[in-house]
Amino acid sequence: MTNAFIEISGLYKIFGRNPDSVIERIHQGESKERILAETAHTVGLKDVNLTIKQGEVFVIMGLSGSGKSTLIRHFNRLIEPTLGTIIIDNVDVMKLDSRSLEQFRRQRMSMVFQRFGLLPHRNVIHNIAYGLEVQGIAKKERLNKARHWLEMVGLDGYQKHYPAQLSGGQQQRVGLARALCTDADILLMDEAFSALDPLIRSEMQDQLIELQQKLHKTIIFITHDLDEALRLGDRIAILKDGWLVQQGTPDEILLDPADDYVEAFVKDVNRARALTVDAIMSPTTNTIIAKTVDEAIIQIKRRGLAYAYHITENGYQGRLTQTSLLQVIGDEQNCRLCRAHYETVPSVSPDDAIESVLDKTMLYEHALPVVDEQGTLIGELEKKTVAAIFIQREKPDEADKNRLHQDLDQAS
Repeated sequence: MTNAFIEISGLYKIFGRNPDSVIERIHQGESKERILAETAHTVGLKDVNLTIKQGEVFVIMGLSGSGKSTLIRHFNRLIEPTLGTIIIDNVDVMKLDSRSLEQFRRQRMSMVFQRFGLLPHRNVIHNIAYGLEVQGIAKKERLNKARHWLEMVGLDGYQKHYPAQLSGGQQQRVGLARALCTDADILLMDEAFSALDPLIRSEMQDQLIELQQKLHKTIIFITHDLDEALRLGDRIAILKDGWLVQQGTPDEILLDPADDYVEAFVKDVNRARALTVDAIMSPTTNTIIAKTVDEAIIQIKRRGLAYAYHITENGYQGRLTQTSLLQVIGDEQNCRLCRAHYETVPSVSPDDAIESVLDKTMLYEHALPVVDEQGTLIGELEKKTVAAIFIQREKPDEADKNRLHQDLDQAS
């Protein structure tokens, strides 16, 4: 998953009679609003560049009018770009003729729509099998596959129901099953859950996460909801007025927003709930490999450590401090280290939400050891680092400076 599976380069989309006529104005930095007012052309996308890895959930988000739905329709050329290249699995999508493009859409991509897009005159099983029918798959085979995916999305027993007989959440499960039934490599999901009630929406997110753990599809997911983006996305791209403002992992977006626009998105997010230990833990060299109490004291003193993590061939064993070890006297100094010598301190998992370990972090003087499922010490979680995520980011930029100068001018 290191190489780009999908690569978008220099993508522009201008809506209007003569889109090429406004490209130079965009290059000169004219605003979307000015171009619309003076030329009657709408800038949908401008110089979008992004890469998507195979098997990841890539979320594209932004406010209404940011260009996110326009962008997702470029992947399968439902919208033709004004400029740019679209490479998918080494295929230059822009060079496909109409017949090849039709085959490409049928075999490589499936879409899940906001308003479900089910055929009202077909029952559930035939809705799910529809994509395979279009591909010319025999009836018996396509119905068998449809039944499998019906079960996978938790709707076994609803084969003969019609869309009007289903709840919104059930209809969207049918839409998801239909998209998965064609076994396409890429799943395009345009605001797929936004029409659902909050509880059903959360259930559908759970369903998608569970399915993705089994299927490892490449999913491009459009949303305007940051909480949804953070929950589902391996990486996130944020659009504003057709411009790609920032792309990165959820942790990168939360901890280092690129500008005021992204900052506005993340400022109300519960970071303790959204971030995991892995995002903010620190590496540690405070490890010793002593076998006896005496060896441990010598190694800790020699390195001037307040505490040390005891590591053996079996992984992390526990944390030792000078104070606790120096209380061991006499012959016990030469005895082998055992559990009784370790400080009583909990370890945390790199996958734990910060919220779930907050009490532990504040309770202990020193950092907490971060230990993975294999029992390997991979870092430590410091109290000051946890506290820092609750502090509002202060990062002056040119826009801040310009506003300050304007305020001063007005005051004078």
